[in-house]
Amino acid sequence: MELASHLPPGDRERVEARLRSNLMAWLTTVRPNGQPVSVPVWFLMRADESILLYSQPGQQKLRNIADNPKVCLGLDVTDIGRNIVRIEGTARQAYDQLPANKELAYLAKYTERIGAMFGTPERFAELFSAALIITPTRLRT
Repeated sequence: MELASHLPPGDRERVEARLRSNLMAWLTTVRPNGQPVSVPVWFLMRADESILLYSQPGQQKLRNIADNPKVCLGLDVTDIGRNIVRIEGTARQAYDQLPANKELAYLAKYTERIGAMFGTPERFAELFSAALIITPTRLRT
């Protein structure tokens, strides 16, 4: 993974594994008045190193990104502050993205949670129909 290439081998392996397997992350966007807003999200690190997530339409994060596409994504579960992974980048709403119930890698990662919380992938895709793509610019650990 090019994004983590600046890390020593052991750190790189740990970070890459977390980017593939962590279920939760915190997405931080900025309101027009400058107030940062962090929300928990499900995410998928893709082979091209972009990050896919889905949102309910009309959410504050979508409005924030439309005004200021700079975002930060921080991985949850930081092992008492010693295992932090934070990605800076730009985000955009992706109108040409497959819906969540058709995105096989996303389904493979979240099928159990989708079933427990929303019943079916189709229901999740109805509720979370706004796809976002984050293009990372910097990874920090």
